[in-house]
Amino acid sequence: MSLQIGNQAPSFTLHTSINETISLSDFAGEKNVLILFFPQAFTGVCTKELCAIRDDISRYQNTNAQVIGISVDSVFTLAKFKEEQQLNFPLLSDFNKEVSTAYHSIYESFTGMNMKGVSKRSAFLVDKAGTVQYAEVLESAGDIPNFEAINECIARLIN
Repeated sequence: MSLQIGNQAPSFTLHTSINETISLSDFAGEKNVLILFFPQAFTGVCTKELCAIRDDISRYQNTNAQVIGISVDSVFTLAKFKEEQQLNFPLLSDFNKEVSTAYHSIYESFTGMNMKGVSKRSAFLVDKAGTVQYAEVLESAGDIPNFEAINECIARLIN
């Protein structure tokens, strides 16, 4: 069963690309959190999606929303990706696939290479109370979340 709007978001604590930890609860009562699961660093669609967020980060900062990217890549891979793409938001490693699984955002088999346990491209907006306000899990890794709908949802949360 997938995570639905109105559900309590599964809590998590993961390591960042600079080997610090971030928990969803770090933002409770203070910020809405836009969680973006992505399949793999350095791939074309992931780079395009995350660089678009980078270039529009002020939209999220100005609406008191924290953006977090999560993939099953190692912290070392994410550190290099973040550096090369100059990403201005945390990337978290779900290397053990626990958070991707909790959010129902994981492929059993990814691409023709039969890679097991890769994060599905997904977007979740979690409000300050920890409730899911937006949920989109994409089956095709080539698709991008509906950022227009996400941004409308964020706007509703600040009004």
